[in-house]
Amino acid sequence: MEGVLNNLKNTAELLAVAQTDVVKQWDKQTLDRAFQWTLYCQHLHSRFYSNKAIRTIMERQLQATNESLRATFPGYADIAFVDLSRCQHVLLTKLLKNPALPKAIVGILCGSLSPMEMNDNEQQDATGHCNQLIACKSACRVLRAMHRKTTAFPSGDAEVQGMMLMERLDAAFGGGGGGGEEEARELLESMLHTCEEEDNVIEVIASALTRNNTTTAEIASHGFLLKWLQQNEQMLLKLCLHVPVEYIMRQVGENMQFRAVYCDVLRRWASDMTFDIHEGEWVPTGTMAGGSFEKLTCHFRALFETCPLQREDMETELKARKTSDGDFDVKGLSVWGDLLAVLTT
Repeated sequence: MEGVLNNLKNTAELLAVAQTDVVKQWDKQTLDRAFQWTLYCQHLHSRFYSNKAIRTIMERQLQATNESLRATFPGYADIAFVDLSRCQHVLLTKLLKNPALPKAIVGILCGSLSPMEMNDNEQQDATGHCNQLIACKSACRVLRAMHRKTTAFPSGDAEVQGMMLMERLDAAFGGGGGGGEEEARELLESMLHTCEEEDNVIEVIASALTRNNTTTAEIASHGFLLKWLQQNEQMLLKLCLHVPVEYIMRQVGENMQFRAVYCDVLRRWASDMTFDIHEGEWVPTGTMAGGSFEKLTCHFRALFETCPLQREDMETELKARKTSDGDFDVKGLSVWGDLLAVLTT
């Protein structure tokens, strides 16, 4: 174990050095060796992410190494255990952002080897590492440009990213060892942490949820993504605000637990509204800012159409809430009464 921790420390130091002028001295052999070390760390993550005892030891080693490197390298960004799963990508990104990187090294990284031609052994060589990244980025840009000319949802790049997300989740649940949920949770939290626009994450998740699932790993991935979404209230609120209602109804119709949480969101949405006397309408406040009364009624109508048995229960609840507000038939006194009036006419 001591050797593993020492290798982990050395790789973290390597990633720090990749941001300095030292790379001016690198040649292809040095570059290949660097990518071999990062691949080694990816194997460590795959092997030990579900072993809590060893993982804790490795996290402590990373913490100690990070503290030491922060004192040595200005602007050093900590390496977390979850980063080990994409260690080669981390190295590639740091190198490409380093202005001191020699043109010869850039040429090696952008070699002619096609991503489709790579196998596991060839990935240890630095040649062509940029190709897969460039191909993915280019595809997203082209699809995004196509999306600007249409009103389609989700956008092309969100579809690509949603597909990639589900493939990563499938790999987590298909590897065995009982650590799938932990690895999947880390992946999703990392995505939230690194994404610049949270609304884009919502679009990616909505796209991912529409995939048809047949294998055991795919079903597990889909179930976990729904579970994670239900536990993340802020993300679920944004889902209701920014995703077309038909995408949500598919999950509502197929999953009773999701349906129950979704109904709670609608209650929260209505509760957070206040009546604007000057405008003569209900307006959203707090966390549901941006969610109009009209949009809220659309969600209720869609729910009633998707789950007819839910309609009677919800209408009974709306009547009870209206009564608790005084049971007045005057617009603006009770959001529940006004919802009921719109939905029953």
